[in-house]
Amino acid sequence: MPPSTFRRSAPMDQQVRITLDGRPVEATLNNSPAARDFAELLPLTLDLEDFHGTERIADLPRKLDTDPVPEPAAATAGDIAYYAPWGNLALFYQDGPAPSADLLILGHLDVSADQLGRAKRITIEAAP
Repeated sequence: MPPSTFRRSAPMDQQVRITLDGRPVEATLNNSPAARDFAELLPLTLDLEDFHGTERIADLPRKLDTDPVPEPAAATAGDIAYYAPWGNLALFYQDGPAPSADLLILGHLDVSADQLGRAKRITIEAAP
């Protein structure tokens, strides 16, 4: 499956309920194997920290299944991603660096860069 299929909305995408610092945010997970494995961890509440003035990151309780690995993709503002070497969740509030095979796009948040860039805590739940 081409990597662009994992990034954009498709019939198999999964809606999730997200709150950033207690404020609801619209979000969707794609249908990649890593995103499906991530959904199995829900519900999650994670503390966020800034990384390189580009993304908010948090450690996950375990590493995600990344097989098969999609083609490398560059993250854009609003993307929910997984950085495989560290096993952490990354929420991009600015466009990310060049494409990397280690960064898997899991979905997308519909939120302003300012709100996401200041977020301290995220709760992610499966949508009803």
